[in-house]
Amino acid sequence: MFDGIAPSYDKLNHILSLGVDKCWRRRALKETVDGSVQQILDVACGTGDSTIALAKGAGLGSRITGVDISEGMMALIMRKAAREGVHDRIRLQVADGEALPFADESFHRVTCAFGIRNFEHKLQGLKEFRRVLKPGGKAVILELSVPDNPTVRKFYDIYFMHIMPWIGGLVSGDKSAYKYLPNSVHAFPPPDDFCLLMRSAGFRNVRYKTLSMGLCRLFIGEW
Repeated sequence: MFDGIAPSYDKLNHILSLGVDKCWRRRALKETVDGSVQQILDVACGTGDSTIALAKGAGLGSRITGVDISEGMMALIMRKAAREGVHDRIRLQVADGEALPFADESFHRVTCAFGIRNFEHKLQGLKEFRRVLKPGGKAVILELSVPDNPTVRKFYDIYFMHIMPWIGGLVSGDKSAYKYLPNSVHAFPPPDDFCLLMRSAGFRNVRYKTLSMGLCRLFIGEW
């Protein structure tokens, strides 16, 4: 499915979120980079918006590794990275987020933007995130969310369940993919429950931040 919508994915992300997704990524970036030389893993990197932002924002000498199971999505990354002048700081690998092909304690940071809701076994994915982190490392996870406020939720459901799939289908040619998106968001655990999953995976100092009235949540866990 993601291979099929890859060519229109970036365009639709910005259209459907009214550009707010860029603000969410900037918030995650501030929690991730600190100016030092870092090894950062971006899981479910998709078409690389977050991967490229990390490469631009991390300290000189840092290396960003992007992994995804969709080769079609990742095929777009290096062209975008070359335009931004950071292609030499990025490496890519096809990999499953639930079985990462890296040694224990390989990375200072693990990030995942709008991807973990697609994991079949989220706890296993989180355990893998923790496993590949160095001591003192941090996981930073962005995920779409359902607003708590009933009034906001009402308008959210109208847009997310009806208007967005129509626009997505019109632009991408695959309406089913944009029906899957809202269904996957509604199926994602509430933020407190997801924090419990992160703690069960071995993270400490787990917390989350609510962004844009609950349209997105930023989860942070330390090791």
